[in-house]
Amino acid sequence: MADVQRSDDGHHLLIGGRRWRASDPELPEDVRRRLVDHLMDARRAVAAARRADDREAERRARARVHTAKTGLGERGTPWWEQPLPDRRTRWEEALRALDP
Repeated sequence: MADVQRSDDGHHLLIGGRRWRASDPELPEDVRRRLVDHLMDARRAVAAARRADDREAERRARARVHTAKTGLGERGTPWWEQPLPDRRTRWEEALRALDP
């Protein structure tokens, strides 16, 4: 795996010369784990849909990827620009959308 470094401000990870938004550090560990599990399941679903050439299934899976990444704070309004109550609402809404 490529060397991973955190930016000086902690907002981004530097991986293989690319900058990626870091997950919200205020996520409780159980919430982070659940969101990452949803993210990985959704990514596997994207791959399966692509192999099956099922565009609708791929669209649904990509929407789940987006929801999980938003819940983690990696998409949408940057977590460092939100007060903690808004950040908590973000990850709770993501879990409500993703949990069966």
